Amino acid sequence: MKKTVITVVGKDTVGIIAKICTYLASNSINILDISQTIVQDFFNMMMIVDTSKAQKDFDEISRDLEQVGQEIGVVIKAQHEDIFNMMHRI
Repeated sequence: MKKTVITVVGKDTVGIIAKICTYLASNSINILDISQTIVQDFFNMMMIVDTSKAQKDFDEISRDLEQVGQEIGVVIKAQHEDIFNMMHRI
């Protein structure tokens, strides 16, 4: 399994989750865990996904997600799970 951490931050609007999940499903990326909050008008979501069945490589997925974010007015970042863990180690 190749786990990736996806974070999404921005102003809340209709369809953020739908747009991201549609991209993931169309690229055979399985959502393993998801957490989202909305504080006042700010949307924040973190997802753990499995990219092992994706036809695209990590860099292309990351670029695509950044483009999806630009289209819907949020910032989307993707990181390999091991890099994410090392960056957030206490």
